[in-house]
Amino acid sequence: MKAIQWIRILAGFILFGSVSESILAQKSSKIKVLIVDGFSNHDWKQTTAVTKWILEQSGKFAVDVATVPADSLSLESWNPDFEKYAVIIQNTNNIWNQKLRWSKSAELGLEKYVKNGGGLYILHSGNNAFPHWEEYDKMIGMGWRPKSFGYALMVEINENINRIPPNEGAGTGHGDRFNALITVLNRHPINKDFPKQWQTANTEVYHYPRGVAENMTVLSYAYDSTGTKKMWPVEWVVSYGKGRVYNSSMGHLWRGEKYPPAYRCVGFQTTMIRAAEWLATKKVSYRVPSDFPSKDTVSLKPESEYPSN
Repeated sequence: MKAIQWIRILAGFILFGSVSESILAQKSSKIKVLIVDGFSNHDWKQTTAVTKWILEQSGKFAVDVATVPADSLSLESWNPDFEKYAVIIQNTNNIWNQKLRWSKSAELGLEKYVKNGGGLYILHSGNNAFPHWEEYDKMIGMGWRPKSFGYALMVEINENINRIPPNEGAGTGHGDRFNALITVLNRHPINKDFPKQWQTANTEVYHYPRGVAENMTVLSYAYDSTGTKKMWPVEWVVSYGKGRVYNSSMGHLWRGEKYPPAYRCVGFQTTMIRAAEWLATKKVSYRVPSDFPSKDTVSLKPESEYPSN
């Protein structure tokens, strides 16, 4: 074989090796995310699928899914390796059947993971879940809880926080969904460069979200135009040990819906991506897109872009 042929073959191996190493490097450099699902009064399967797609199409994340086993025997030994991931997304909700739970070892595993510096994203109805779990209430800050439990936070007209004690006001609820005007209360890496106010589509604004409400910062709020006619927190972050938690009522996806306006909202997608990045790294590099919604208009991605359509 001529020398020139050997050179070409050798160059090919070097090039192929470089490309392979480059691909592996790209995969390993992506933020590893785990979505936990398996039960909810919402459409948890569709929620998981759309959330995974939103995060992965940003190019920043590699997303796995852990589904809570339905049978009790498998559940006993179910214990995901949370430590492999930079962010855990909690997409289970047992509000209609409180017998549905994670295994005790998984509960303790999540507590340890967040205390040691992990990132936890509470996705919409995930904050309705697990009233039996004391540490979960500390992690989420506030959630869907009865009037007798914890404090509710209401935002006053001057943007001060009114801390409503147990047994005053009401339990958590919401009115009809509507295009809510999100108002930034506290600037944070997640909402850096967002307009002060922006519209998100077809959203539930929770009134009287309740909880221990400690070690937390309210990021944004909205006026509850279909219910109480008051202003309530929409997003907040919580410090739990060395870890970080992001919690929001945005992200409603009901049974029978498919890539609905709430998930097509550019503002919601941008917020989800940036919140996940911040939970993992304490920083945000994902830029605010030019089609981000404004105070006066929503901005929706076309239905046709979602791959399952």
